Amino acid sequence: MSAVVDSLVAALNAHDLEAAAALIHQDYHSEQPAHPGEAFVGRAQMHANWQAMLSGIPDFHAELVRSVDDDDTTWSEWSWTGTRADGQDFQVRGVTLFEIKGGQIVAGRLYMEDVDKAGRNIEDAVESLSGQRPESWRKRD
Repeated sequence: MSAVVDSLVAALNAHDLEAAAALIHQDYHSEQPAHPGEAFVGRAQMHANWQAMLSGIPDFHAELVRSVDDDDTTWSEWSWTGTRADGQDFQVRGVTLFEIKGGQIVAGRLYMEDVDKAGRNIEDAVESLSGQRPESWRKRD
């Protein structure tokens, strides 16, 4: 199954949208659990999404950090980088769970997020989540 994900990485890095789409089942189901409104069904929508991605990020590059097969699911950690056509830096990292049957990806759960460039620290993150700022254990002067 990892061979399918390896082929997807190669197709995306070659900007070969047709080769990437061939790895996706016609009735592919995509979920983004942290962003439920971004769920979709179908190879045609995947094709449209990646056509926009590759056009908008002309130097798009995908790195497969690691990947593990578990029954019919491949868990993969990704790093996507590039420069958008408007000149902005593009960095996304995360994890995907792809269900693979018959050499095609039939379903995906994507946990991909923009890399935080603002320099937010752990105290800021906990405060954003809970409304309470934790005591810092960093070495104090």
